[in-house]
Amino acid sequence: MEQEGAPHLTSKQVSEEHRDDAAAGTMPEEGYERGLGGRQIQMIAIGGAIGVGLFLGAGANIEKAGPSLILMYALAGVIVYFIMRALGELLLYRPVSGSFAEYAREFLGPFWGFVTGWTYWLLWVVTGMAELTAAAIYINYWFPAIPQWVTALAFLILLYVANLISVKLFGEIEFWFSMVKVTALIGMIVIGLGVVTFGFSAAGDTATAANLWAHDGFFPNGVGSSLMTLQGVMFAYLAVELVGVTAGESENPEKTLPKAINTLPFRIILFYVGSLSVILMVVKWTEFQAGVSPFVAAFAKIGIPAGAAIINFVVLTAALSSCNSGMYSTGRMLRDLASNAEAPRMLGRLSSTKTPAVAITVSAALMGIGVILNYLVPEKAFAYVTSVATAAGIWTWMMILLSHIRYRREVVAGRLPASSFPALGGSACSWVAFVFLLMVTVFIAMDPDGRISLYVGAVWAVTLVVGWAILKGRQPQVAERATEDDQDSLSHAAGERI
Repeated sequence: MEQEGAPHLTSKQVSEEHRDDAAAGTMPEEGYERGLGGRQIQMIAIGGAIGVGLFLGAGANIEKAGPSLILMYALAGVIVYFIMRALGELLLYRPVSGSFAEYAREFLGPFWGFVTGWTYWLLWVVTGMAELTAAAIYINYWFPAIPQWVTALAFLILLYVANLISVKLFGEIEFWFSMVKVTALIGMIVIGLGVVTFGFSAAGDTATAANLWAHDGFFPNGVGSSLMTLQGVMFAYLAVELVGVTAGESENPEKTLPKAINTLPFRIILFYVGSLSVILMVVKWTEFQAGVSPFVAAFAKIGIPAGAAIINFVVLTAALSSCNSGMYSTGRMLRDLASNAEAPRMLGRLSSTKTPAVAITVSAALMGIGVILNYLVPEKAFAYVTSVATAAGIWTWMMILLSHIRYRREVVAGRLPASSFPALGGSACSWVAFVFLLMVTVFIAMDPDGRISLYVGAVWAVTLVVGWAILKGRQPQVAERATEDDQDSLSHAAGERI
């Protein structure tokens, strides 16, 4: 028994409807079950900041940057906070499930909403591939005889089934996945500080804060090499924006979303800067290498019984958590595209449990490409998919920032109501973050391994332009945008609200 999703509307009708909602102070009803409570939203936000990019990808970045990687995570963390405050202001202006695409559609135009929605969908499909790859690598720690592709396929099926059941089940799974990650990281930090302070364990003789600068300095391979790690660092932060996708299914978004975003700096300081600082004090940076989790390596060095196996379980949880989030977000984004006539109508259908079952099924099937990559090139699968995901993530963040800048312009002009959660510094911080993301894109172009993402991005861009041309040819009304009269009507409505 399937229910139809949101009716097929033109972009102009959607824009008018949403602007009326914003002016009236009401929240659009999208047909989803508002089944995500405050504790789940908080843990989804925390879990989004702790993923495979930290647990596995940090090994390769430590090899390139040494201890200076700590500074790169801190710098990128500031930029991510700017992005999230910009998103937070938009979310409290109008909380909807397809947030990034919706805001791009409203403030930049229908084409940009189309591109952003499909690109964010691609981001999570590709990220899902990366997480399945990572999970298969972690399972090989215990069962090296099992082929990577077999494990990846098994996890894909399990998470797919879980996401079909209900949003509440997704929320509960994500809550406990995140709880495992948070508890483990805090435990690692405490144990690591104990090793450095009191000198116990096999690593006690060499564990010291001096490891942060004693081996060829804080920038052992030069500042340039450290900056080149920013693309991998930004991948580690992908998923923090997932909070925006949950807006349409949050019980109380006006309360839970600001709280989740405001705690982001503390999560970055503790979980990224804190944990990396501790493990690089416990074990000198020269002992880490690509393809091996630095956390697993550190606990193996400490010599705690079963410590490395425990951490391996934690990083496995992190990978599955991210893939679970990917299943969730791709389904919602495809449904948003279908609701705006930018994807096949069948993708907008909700199941009897109010989940976008068809959209989730299509996304999960395409994540299966990651299984094929694990079969064909298991040693390169993770690097390929993370580079593509990073490029897609940077595009999404850029669209959030540009949408926020345009929204602020509308507010200043008195044409839109102000959000109850304004970003720090207005649009100035959004401009700073936008320039930073452009710089990271240049670094990606300079990196032979990361450059493949730009090639894929170019093909993807051509595909979207062709797709938009075909869509516009078949349904010209999809490309229509709100007129100045619509703007004036909204301004009048906003004035009445005040």
